[in-house]
Amino acid sequence: MDGERKAKRSPRATAVTLDEKRRILQLETLHDLALALRAEADEQELLDELLLRACAVLDPAAAVAVTRDDLGRGQAAAAVGWPSGDEEIVALADHPTALELPQREAVLVNQPGRFGSRPYRQLLACALRHRDRDLGFIAVLDKEGRGPQAQEFSEDDERFLSSVAALSAVALDNARAVQRLETQRERLEAENQALKDRWSWRTGAAGKSGDEELIVARAPVMRTALQLAERVAPRGVSVLLRGESGTGKELVARLLHFESQRSGPLIAINCAALPESLLESELFGIEGGVATGVQARPGKFQLADRGTLFLDEIGDIPSSVQVRLLRVLQEREVLKVGGRRPQPVDVRVIAATHRNLAALVAGQSYREDLYYRLKGVEIELPPLRRRREDIPHLVRHFAERFCQREGIPVPAIDTEATTRLMAYEFPGNVRELQNVVEGAISLSEGRIDGDLVRTLLSPREGDLQTGQDGLDLRSVEEGHIRRILRLTEGNKSAAARLLGIDRRTLARKGF
Repeated sequence: MDGERKAKRSPRATAVTLDEKRRILQLETLHDLALALRAEADEQELLDELLLRACAVLDPAAAVAVTRDDLGRGQAAAAVGWPSGDEEIVALADHPTALELPQREAVLVNQPGRFGSRPYRQLLACALRHRDRDLGFIAVLDKEGRGPQAQEFSEDDERFLSSVAALSAVALDNARAVQRLETQRERLEAENQALKDRWSWRTGAAGKSGDEELIVARAPVMRTALQLAERVAPRGVSVLLRGESGTGKELVARLLHFESQRSGPLIAINCAALPESLLESELFGIEGGVATGVQARPGKFQLADRGTLFLDEIGDIPSSVQVRLLRVLQEREVLKVGGRRPQPVDVRVIAATHRNLAALVAGQSYREDLYYRLKGVEIELPPLRRRREDIPHLVRHFAERFCQREGIPVPAIDTEATTRLMAYEFPGNVRELQNVVEGAISLSEGRIDGDLVRTLLSPREGDLQTGQDGLDLRSVEEGHIRRILRLTEGNKSAAARLLGIDRRTLARKGF
C-alpha cells in the first residue's frame, strides 16, 4: 500500500521539481542579467547580453533584439537563428509598431505570421521602454520542442521576458545617459582646452555702447603677455604696463581688475592730460576752502578704495607729484591737498606708460624708488607690427562691433584689403587699425577693397615732412591725425573719439 502511494506521488513530485527548477533558472538568469547589465558596456554589448540570457531560458528557434534612437530609427541589433543579414534586423525596428506593444508587458501572438523574412507559428515580444522612452524591443519566435509535440510559450515565459525587458531598458537608458555624459565631458574638455588656447580675453562689463570688451590675440607674443596678466591678476601686486600708444594698455588694465575680484571700482586717470596742480587734486583730493570757491572733493585714490586705480602715462607726471604718489604707495594712506589728516586707502595700482622708465631713472628725471614701487610686475605689450597675424581677426572684431553699433550690415572685405592692412606698419597700433576699419566701413558701399584701404593708409601730400626726419614718430602721428580730421570733415571732437584720445590731448598736439 505504501509503495503504491509513493508511486502515485512520484510523478507529481517530479513535476513540481521541474517547475521549481525552471523558476530558479529564471531567477538566476534575471540576477545574472542584472549584474551583467550593471557593468560598463556599450549599447551593442548590452543588447548581445540581453539576447543571450533570454534565449538560455526561453529556448526559442529564433530571436531578435533591436534598439532605436531618439528619432525612432534602428540603432543597434542582435539576432539568433535569423536567416537574413544585419540590414534587415535593423530595419525590424519599425516592425513591432504593428504589434501595439504595451508599456511593460510582453505580447504573445499565437497565430502564424511573418516577422520580416522569417515565418513563425508563435511570437513573444516585449518593448524596451523606460521613463516613457521607446528604446526598442526584444522578440522570440517558436519555442524549440523537446519531444514529439511542439512546445509553446507560457505565461511564465511572458512574465520572464517582461522582467528581462524591464531590466534591460533601465540598463540601456543608463548606458545612453553615460554616453551623453561622456560626450558632454569630451565637449567640456575641448572647451576647456579652447579656453586655454583662446584668442580673446574678456575685460569685464560691456562699455557705454553695450559692446562687449575683448582683447583679441592669437599671436604668441601677445598671448604670453595676457597669460602673464591673468596669473598676476588675483594678487595685490602693482603692475606696470609698457608699450607704445594704442597697444591696448587700458584694456589689459581692465582685464587685471576684473580678474582680481576686488570689490571696489576701476578708476582711470590720464596723468599726461592734466597740469600739475590739477593732477594733484584729482589724484589725492582737495579740502574745501583751500582757495576761493573750492569745494572739498575726494581724489581718485579714495574713489578707487578696495578697487583698482589705473594711472595712464605714469612716465609724464612731474617730480612733485612723484613724491606724493610714492608716499601713498608706501604708507597706503592719502592726504588731500590742503588737508591735515591722512586717510587710509586700499588700492591696487596699475600704471601704464609708452616711455622707458628705466632710462628716465638713469637720466635722473624719474624717481628710482617710485619706479620700483610701480614695477611689482612689468608686462610689455607688443606693437601691432610684431603681431601681424592678429590683424585679420582684429579687423573682423572691429567691423562687427562698429556695424552692430551703427545698425548696418558688415561689409565684405577683399583679400587685397586684408593684405594691405597686414603689410602696413601701423604706428598707431591697434587703435589706429580700429580707426581705419571704422573709417573704411563708413566710406564703403558694402565692400572694402584694396584701393579704399590704400587711401586711408597712404600718407598724402603735406601729411609728412619731407626732410631727413620725415618719417619720425611725431610726423607719422601728425599725418594720421590729419587723415582722421579729413575723414570727420574737420570735426575735432569726432576725430578725438576715433583716435581714442581726449579732445584736450588733441589740442595739445596742435590741432
